[in-house]
Amino acid sequence: MKKTSWLEEFDVDTLSPKIDVEKADYDVFEDKNLLDEFRNKIIQDLIDSNITDTSKLSQAINEELNRVTSGYDLSSEERNHLFNLIENEMTGYGPITELLEDKNVTEIMINSPNEIYIEVDGVLSLDKSVSFINDEHIIRTDQRIIQPLGRTIDSANPMVDSRLPDGSRINAIIPPLSVRGPVVTIRKFKDDMDNIDSLIGNGTLTPYMARFLEACVNARLNILVCGGTGSGKTTLLNVLSNFISNNERIITIEDAVELRLKQDHVISLETKNVNYDRGGEVTIRDLVRNSLRMRPDRIIVGEVRGKEAFDMLQAMNTGHDGSLTTLHANGCRDALNRLETMILMGEIELPIKAIRGYIESAIDIVVSVERLSDGRRKVTSISEIVGFDGENIELKEIFAFLKKGLTENREVNGEFVFYDDVPKIYETIKNRGVDSIDDLFVKKPKEREKKTKKTSKK
Repeated sequence: MKKTSWLEEFDVDTLSPKIDVEKADYDVFEDKNLLDEFRNKIIQDLIDSNITDTSKLSQAINEELNRVTSGYDLSSEERNHLFNLIENEMTGYGPITELLEDKNVTEIMINSPNEIYIEVDGVLSLDKSVSFINDEHIIRTDQRIIQPLGRTIDSANPMVDSRLPDGSRINAIIPPLSVRGPVVTIRKFKDDMDNIDSLIGNGTLTPYMARFLEACVNARLNILVCGGTGSGKTTLLNVLSNFISNNERIITIEDAVELRLKQDHVISLETKNVNYDRGGEVTIRDLVRNSLRMRPDRIIVGEVRGKEAFDMLQAMNTGHDGSLTTLHANGCRDALNRLETMILMGEIELPIKAIRGYIESAIDIVVSVERLSDGRRKVTSISEIVGFDGENIELKEIFAFLKKGLTENREVNGEFVFYDDVPKIYETIKNRGVDSIDDLFVKKPKEREKKTKKTSKK
């Protein structure tokens, strides 16, 4: 992310010492009030000096440190901490600068000046080493992050959702929409999770599951990935997208571009909010409809969440095989039910039987991902749609992750299973010239993962 000077926008009046002196980030200082005094004095002097050459800022900070702290016996640790604190305020993103640069931190949640949560390895924790001065400090930091994106946040535009240059997502909401004060959520993009080997390595799925999904993509099956918030839907969608051949024309459609495809022929489309530049709104549905006129070989929709669901199904049913999308749902059955609901909300005048027929003929595979209670993410089900059981669409699992409780370390205990019956979709995969998984469905007990009796979800 590009860093810009903050000198001209810093409001000295908001820098009065309101920081919780018990916070751990100031533990290197015995005198907490003195730290606040140093910091505020140095920042004020730097603003007054009106430095325009950022290359001289470090020198200026050091000179101010020497002058302001003259006569005080500061340790090297205290001095370095104070220098970093000032530099982050002047050239970076304030208290969260180091969190944004830390690759181990995957999510940052600012709930209040003294309540910042972070996610590391799927586990949320309160970061006591970081705090803001007050609500205005949070808003100012947020504004600095989104300003290069052409966005703004203020009383007229109190909510923003956008992507950062590195692919991370930022969502911010301030009063009057947020009662408790400004709330900021930053979901960071992880470069090391963009291939199937990474997902296998961290236990998200097994090699057999990975091979099966790769075959499904190569055979141009329509795949729906579902899961809850933060479950890893977009990560898995990105990985599956990388299985697409390099000679296909791929069109991606997202609210904020997160997918990072490596193929040569990729067209990325992004929605437009009403208040983006005071122009008209462009929705996912508009982009899905327009994409059909762009001669796509594959259509990838980042997430279906509204009226565009019917347009997506129509595309899948009219020759655009191999389409991929995600949907917010807690399981494969819930995903199909939610698809029905979204189509009905779009005021499509079709009987429920016809809508289910559309879904059954459009979707081939439903993949469910879940963020477990211990923070780990797992592909918990890979199911195929096999037709109807009466009036309901019938799902049959091919792979699953079965939970068995918690270990002494509070980790979820479970195992992946590979169901015994040959899936119906296997014939379609073979008929489309993909033979890479033939060995998975020949009975070789010693070479296969644990098998269990087939189950159906109705």
